[in-house]
Amino acid sequence: MRIVLNIVGVVLLLLGSVWFMQGINVLPGSFMSGQTRWAVRGGFLIVAAIAFFMRANRKRKRPV
Repeated sequence: MRIVLNIVGVVLLLLGSVWFMQGINVLPGSFMSGQTRWAVRGGFLIVAAIAFFMRANRKRKRPV
């Protein structure tokens, strides 16, 4: 499960970064370029990716 969450986190991080950069017009050449809604959506995906990484890599307490 840890590997799956990390893979999903990486995919969300990459997708969110591209959407964010297109939304703020750093990566031009798309219908998303310069549109604030894509920057916001990309930001949400980046936050979700961080949550996936934190969930996948947290230390778990083992019962004694």
